[in-house]
Amino acid sequence: MTPAPELIRDPQLPKIVVIGGGTGLSVMLRGLKEKPLDITAIVTVADDGGSSGILRDEMQIPPPGDIRNVLIALADVEPMLSQMLQHRFAGGSVLAGHSLGNLILAAMKEITGDFVSGVKELSRVLAVRGRVLPAADHSIVLKAEMEDGSIVEGESKIPKAGLKIKRVFIEPADVQPLPEALEAVEEADAILIGPGSLYTSIMPNLLVPNLAEKIIASKALKLFVCNVMTQPGETDDYTVGDHLRAVSDHIGQDIFDYVIVNNGNIPPQVQLKYAEEGARPVGLDLEEVTERGCRVIADRLVMFRTYLRHDAEKLSDHIYDLVNRRMTEKG
Repeated sequence: MTPAPELIRDPQLPKIVVIGGGTGLSVMLRGLKEKPLDITAIVTVADDGGSSGILRDEMQIPPPGDIRNVLIALADVEPMLSQMLQHRFAGGSVLAGHSLGNLILAAMKEITGDFVSGVKELSRVLAVRGRVLPAADHSIVLKAEMEDGSIVEGESKIPKAGLKIKRVFIEPADVQPLPEALEAVEEADAILIGPGSLYTSIMPNLLVPNLAEKIIASKALKLFVCNVMTQPGETDDYTVGDHLRAVSDHIGQDIFDYVIVNNGNIPPQVQLKYAEEGARPVGLDLEEVTERGCRVIADRLVMFRTYLRHDAEKLSDHIYDLVNRRMTEKG
């Protein structure tokens, strides 16, 4: 089959690369797509739970769930189509637990011959505002070494182990990033990491060989969007500085120019709901953050409906202002 055509891109727009996975990334991208930015999203391929895990194993494809969420977040389609793609089948059928979007991505892989081409074709169909790239062209297995020396295998199992994470690593260790992902990082005016599960959504991307090296070498503005709440079994009691330290420990150095954090009050009843699950607000340890050469952008960035989520509009305003400022400085 003829390779999928590249989406038309405006060379005048600032180029921003967004790296991560999970719900937080999708929420943020819904705001960023409304800005005049050339967006490339590099998305984790370490998910091994639920529908994604089943399709990953049965069809030998990268897990489609995070990529599906990002495609829908960046798509310019009617709300009903987004709802349809997110629909998860219920009942006792063989489709139970699968989302329609995951199944379509699996079908696109078979139609086009490979997963990456399938993502590109579906991006075109959905009028995606930007590019969506898996961090690698096939699945990776995420493993964690815990503080007690034990090894836990599998992205979905790591937070459930009930142990403190020392480090995470991937297999195969020599998995290759997509050339388009490396090119996007090289050309980026800004690189944005987070929000999302620190060890299971963000780190798997940074552990892909050559990708972190390209990020470190890049002269782009580097931003970290910190999670609002800690994640039980993953970042228990972590501060903002702890998040930055974990990234630095895994890639070998501090890289961020700015960290964007929430300083808005979270209602006591909401905190209590999260505390029942072992989560609490991420504290800002300003001295630690500044010692890492990182400046802080703090604002009320949360909204609460069923869950706490970043305010996509306010967050994207801050990101766009920082990118615009950098572009002005570069002349």
